[in-house]
Amino acid sequence: MAGHSEKLEFPGSQGALLAARLDLPESQPLSYALFAHCFTCSKDVLAAARISRALTDFGIAVLRFDFTGLGQSGGDFANTNFSSNIEDLIHAADYLRKGFAAPSILIGHSLGGGVVLAVTAQIPEVRAVVTIGAPADPDHLAHLLGESRAEIESSGEAEVILGDRSFCIRQQFLDDIAAQPQADRIGHLGSALLVMHSPSDTTVDADNARRIYETARHPKSFVALDGADHLLTDPADAAFAASMLATWARRFAFAAPPDSGLPSAADDPAEGLVVVAETGVGAFAQQVMVGGHRLSADEPAPIGTDTGPSPYDFLLASLGACTSMTVRMYADRKKWPLEKVTVSLRHSRIHAQDCADCETETGKLDRIERVIRFDGDLNEDQRQKLREIADKCPIHRTLRSEILIGTTISDTDPGRTSSRDNSETKAEVNSLNMMALLREGL
Repeated sequence: MAGHSEKLEFPGSQGALLAARLDLPESQPLSYALFAHCFTCSKDVLAAARISRALTDFGIAVLRFDFTGLGQSGGDFANTNFSSNIEDLIHAADYLRKGFAAPSILIGHSLGGGVVLAVTAQIPEVRAVVTIGAPADPDHLAHLLGESRAEIESSGEAEVILGDRSFCIRQQFLDDIAAQPQADRIGHLGSALLVMHSPSDTTVDADNARRIYETARHPKSFVALDGADHLLTDPADAAFAASMLATWARRFAFAAPPDSGLPSAADDPAEGLVVVAETGVGAFAQQVMVGGHRLSADEPAPIGTDTGPSPYDFLLASLGACTSMTVRMYADRKKWPLEKVTVSLRHSRIHAQDCADCETETGKLDRIERVIRFDGDLNEDQRQKLREIADKCPIHRTLRSEILIGTTISDTDPGRTSSRDNSETKAEVNSLNMMALLREGL
């Protein structure tokens, strides 16, 4: 999906103008993200550009900018440090808040990951934080300075070659990174966290990812960028990181645009009620809201933009999940050694005349092929019984029964209508379904 970029600038922490680029999706953004680049890099580094462009395909606008003294931004790099980077990021968030919308997602690459972890508590609108190859502590940078560190400590400053470029690093920089309370910040992040790191990263080793992940509280996730280098120079690695990041972030940081008619995260639908609304991304993309959960639905290209599973994919997922849960419930009740259930499903359309077990003799029929794998030391009788139980799952029965669907037109928000009745109805139906299973042998 084609979007566009705008060149912008705003004052940074030291008064100099910071060069920025705002990457926008084709339609109104669902969320805004801030991207903090790696140490001595710029907003235009390959990984930042590719990830930013990929996020716009998911309806997320991204502001990436050059820290003071780097890239096209003004100021003297020698006068900057980790604290000034934090302040630059806060200025960027203020700029977005005043001119567009406050960022709900922070993304940081390498040292930029350390910056977003440090600043999250100071940007109240943030709901999701992503680090890519980030150090667990900014002081990790001191080890990368090699022999230059001794010169800095003895002379107060030194010219350091980083990425084929020379930078002046002063003692105040070393003092600043050594004084950062990063572990406490990570432990009290207050936002969902996704840690992305390559196990083969030779610049910032993967143990940093472990420390970040173990220090953070839930909700938190980890994605291994297998085979990637620190800067994600391989386009395939950058594309994979972008797709995983965008899919994860949409669940936690979806923010409905003004006047879009979509419920915001603060207006979750009542329990038992599912709300589906257009996102405005592409022709068919939908936002599915189930209580506090956020899902995406779409059609695959070329009809849709493939931002989420199709409606039939969700139907198969529902049957598969219900099948697995029902079998698990039965096996646990019987104390059978069932270790794992895996359900694979496929939907197709067939001619009625080709179906020997169908009552309908003409036209086409929907067919769902379901393959169930039982892992564990089960005998043949147990496996056959579990196969029978699979056909008794509530969703299976619903699909095989006569279904009545009542449709009305409403001028009010469906997420706010009859929440108590919907919640109680769902609980009652679930209770009856489970009781029926219990009566049949559970």
